[in-house]
Amino acid sequence: MIVLKLGGSLLSKPNLQQWLSLVSQQGKGQLVIVPGGGVFADQVRVTQKQWQYSDKIAHQMAILATHQMALLFKGLCADLVLTHKIASITAILQKNKVLVWLPDITELEALGVAETWDITSDSLAVYLAKQLKAETVFLIKSANIPGNASLQQLTAAGIVDKACAETAEKLQLNVQCLQNNQLSFFETILVNHG
Repeated sequence: MIVLKLGGSLLSKPNLQQWLSLVSQQGKGQLVIVPGGGVFADQVRVTQKQWQYSDKIAHQMAILATHQMALLFKGLCADLVLTHKIASITAILQKNKVLVWLPDITELEALGVAETWDITSDSLAVYLAKQLKAETVFLIKSANIPGNASLQQLTAAGIVDKACAETAEKLQLNVQCLQNNQLSFFETILVNHG
């Protein structure tokens, strides 16, 4: 099983539709998408700065921002299946579907996920992969990814969230960052994985 985080920044890229088409066709039964929050999460940051509400509330609002992105993905690719519950994922994959995870705030609390801006959908993808016993997490980014850069280096560069490297190390998971233009490379991964 593969967990694929599609960053919200892909909304500004013309190949978002290609990513969704690729995974809906080639990822059946083997892939779970974790959406970023994109412009929806950015709006949470803006309003938190204006109104000074707590990081806990901002985190919960940012989780809901990923739900909006998931709905947008479904609007662009009707074959995707949406689910809130981690326990339902395996059964959906067994039906040869590709699904998009809408994180449940209560489940995240039960997993001990900190309610802070240090954790974005990058880290949420890692937490989900651990629960699903997935082999690999792929983080698809719009940023330029330097060759052979470690997660720690990508964190320092602001490309992945502040908690991702530490979370991946603690949970002993393989996390790889790809640029949004590496569609054909990822297609090869899916074909070989299936």
